[in-house]
Amino acid sequence: MEKLSYHTPLLGDDLRALGIPEPWSFGTADRVRFGEIDALQHVNHTAYLRWFETFRIAYFRAYGVSDYGPDSPRIVLKSIAAEFLKEMVVAQDYVVTGRTTSFRNTSWVMEYGVWTDQGLQATGSSVLVQLEKDGSAKQPLSDAVRHRFAEMDLAANASVNSA
Repeated sequence: MEKLSYHTPLLGDDLRALGIPEPWSFGTADRVRFGEIDALQHVNHTAYLRWFETFRIAYFRAYGVSDYGPDSPRIVLKSIAAEFLKEMVVAQDYVVTGRTTSFRNTSWVMEYGVWTDQGLQATGSSVLVQLEKDGSAKQPLSDAVRHRFAEMDLAANASVNSA
């Protein structure tokens, strides 16, 4: 990959310049660390889940989902999955992309991609739920967040079609 700015949001044009196709419109770059390598000398499966988590923090801040302040809603991970397509090794540059594909009243579904100069290396998905800041009950997504998911990621409002 060309020279990357690590830990800095990469938007649509940045991603296209790196060969990452639409519909991906938000990503972050980093480099594989030695501590992420397993006994087989490739990236351990747990590293991908941490990469998705690190990505989500930047994504949530950029999309106005949470600033992680004391008055922010609590966001919990209900489920997560990953599929490993190609082996990755130490010191390899990568970009994690993610987007919301659908949302309901209090939850949303995200998908992820891990990209290198060799193309798509791994994919993932998760379901997230927004709770009141004290965790006592589910909290509806704001209209602004719903709008941003729909506009930026072309996410579908799944609550419209559900019974």
